[in-house]
Amino acid sequence: MANFLKVFVFLILFAPLTSYGHKPNQSYIYLRVYEKDGIEGRFEINYVDINKILGTNFDKKASYSEYEPYIEQLQKYFLLHTSFNSTYGNHKISYTDAIKHDVGLGSFLKLNFKLQNSLKVPDELEVEYSGIFEKDDTHRGFLLIEYNWKGGVINNEAMISLSFTPNDTKETLSLTETSVWNGFIAMIQQGVWHIWIGLDHILFLLALILPSVVRRWNDPSVQNYNGSKMDVDKSSFITWDWFPVEKFKPAFLYIVKVVTFFTIAHTITLSLASLQIINLPSRFVESIIALSIGLAAYHNIRPIFKGRDWIIAFVFGLFHGFGFASVLSDLGLTSEFLTLSLLGFNIGVELGQLVIIFMIFPILFFMRKLKLYPKVLVYGSILLIIISLYWFVERAFDVNLLVEDYLRKEGFKLAQFLGLR
Repeated sequence: MANFLKVFVFLILFAPLTSYGHKPNQSYIYLRVYEKDGIEGRFEINYVDINKILGTNFDKKASYSEYEPYIEQLQKYFLLHTSFNSTYGNHKISYTDAIKHDVGLGSFLKLNFKLQNSLKVPDELEVEYSGIFEKDDTHRGFLLIEYNWKGGVINNEAMISLSFTPNDTKETLSLTETSVWNGFIAMIQQGVWHIWIGLDHILFLLALILPSVVRRWNDPSVQNYNGSKMDVDKSSFITWDWFPVEKFKPAFLYIVKVVTFFTIAHTITLSLASLQIINLPSRFVESIIALSIGLAAYHNIRPIFKGRDWIIAFVFGLFHGFGFASVLSDLGLTSEFLTLSLLGFNIGVELGQLVIIFMIFPILFFMRKLKLYPKVLVYGSILLIIISLYWFVERAFDVNLLVEDYLRKEGFKLAQFLGLR
């Protein structure tokens, strides 16, 4: 249980700050399997291995213009050291483009390709790979299925399907374990994951949850409440305009209802954006999402819609939906199984939100009678407003205020201290 809590804390606090990186001495083949469009893929090679192949002296800050004269040579090299075969014959590699990418360990190149004769996906794919082994016998090659909807694989960058060594350069990849159910479950998992690592979405939820265990003093139901049933210093709460709720269930169901309106809203716009019916500029959407946190928090201090928190959740949920649409775009989803993808992703987001509520709400309910709680609510909302305005300025004006860079650095130090990394 302790290890699970460590992992969850890491995902919530530090996953948004991490970046994907390749270890030196390893090269990668990624495949994307489409039911209608066949198989696409790419080679990913670290600058260290590029130097081994070409005899060059690139450093980790090498630019694309430096790599560009050598790209054709690299493509030919991997053609000579890689082959894909199945019962349908040889699947020749047809290169499309090359992209340079930067990670913590340095730059690497992506050599994108399509496999010919793959419109009908084979049950098995025989893969032979011997890249860089003649230059370095300690090198290792890995093949990963990055995308296979019916295989339940979406945006995979960690689960290795095949590994290659100098003594084992030929492996067989099975593509038979597929079903629509696998893809649907994978999309639910993606929805849960992306709400957990979406810090702006989590803070928006937090702004909605904070007032869920108290009611405003000027609410008629509170004024008629018999305070003798609770051991509460009412004067403290009156000063801050709040009074604790009496029962767990009604308060819990109320916040679930509010968050469900958020889900309904982002489902609408996520669907519209994914179907290419409505598209808004990413910079505008991300700016509004940042601003939504501050307005939801301000509502806790000075109500914008009295007694109608669900309106805040619904209105800004529309913009969060456009933000989720960019996530689906990043996952590389195509039109295949789009309806099930949207349904699964939205179910996952709702489940992820409910998990967050289950974790936070009982703690807040336990704290609600403390004299400290009204201050936590108000000052916590002020902090959320500050964070919101900071993100809004960065996103709206496309500037880096450097605070997050500092927090990222300190966050990694804290993670190491806590044994999370």
